[in-house]
Amino acid sequence: MMMINDAIELFAQYILAEKGLSVTTMKNYLDDIKQFLLYAKKDYVEELTGDDISLFLIYQLGMGLSVSTALRRLSSTKSFYVFLKRDGYYHGEIPEVEAPKKSERLPSYLTIEEVEALLDAPDVTKKGELRDKAMLETMYASGLRVSELINLERANLNMKRGVIKVMGKGSKERKVPVGEFALGYIVKYIEEVRNFNVGKGSKYLFLNREGKPISRIYFYKQVKKYAERAGIIKAISPHTLRHSFATHLLEEGADLRAVQEMLGHSNIATTQIYTHVSKNRIKSAYDVYMNKK
Repeated sequence: MMMINDAIELFAQYILAEKGLSVTTMKNYLDDIKQFLLYAKKDYVEELTGDDISLFLIYQLGMGLSVSTALRRLSSTKSFYVFLKRDGYYHGEIPEVEAPKKSERLPSYLTIEEVEALLDAPDVTKKGELRDKAMLETMYASGLRVSELINLERANLNMKRGVIKVMGKGSKERKVPVGEFALGYIVKYIEEVRNFNVGKGSKYLFLNREGKPISRIYFYKQVKKYAERAGIIKAISPHTLRHSFATHLLEEGADLRAVQEMLGHSNIATTQIYTHVSKNRIKSAYDVYMNKK
């Protein structure tokens, strides 16, 4: 087995001799890699994994590091991995980490109290608002994208198991659990509203008065209306519910990988982007994940 320190020495020689870079640049590379190794706590090259790279980025951003610095350290670390793989010391995969853009602004999220106020805003004695209530409850309970919600088919809702089958981005299928409370309002909507809709034979679950699927723009306007009714002053959209769903799961100690799967992200770094709301929150999520490995 190769000691990490020996691998770093070889990498330093590679930077100077083969790449022809300056001593200053070499030292900058090594400083970044040492930060990675302080985080990863690995003594041997054979102990390194591809997940270490993704989780290192999450950890750095979670500790409040600037995006530019985190991305530079990510680049240095990946260069180290590429070198090790090229020379046959590392045999694992090197993940394509989906990193946040420097100028990217993260979407807002709602507190649990704000979510409750929003979900309670529709007047369920009105047919249209009962449907909206079922949609809001379903979105928050499952973390669906708005496109996945409005295109949800009845056949893909397993009421008995409490599971929704979703066709997400890239035609990737996933199964997402949905809570009993949301299921209760779906049943109420079906029995009291949908069964009397002119489009009751439609394959889609949520329908407008003409029997057609709800449009994205309509649902966006409805969310804004209910937010105003609930006294929520921050700017929100349907995506805010998805972001709040992930944030609250992590806040309660959910496993980062589980949240990634529920959201349908192909890369764990993308999940971090959606849930990066405070360094304490993301660090606690990371700790939970590491303790379960």
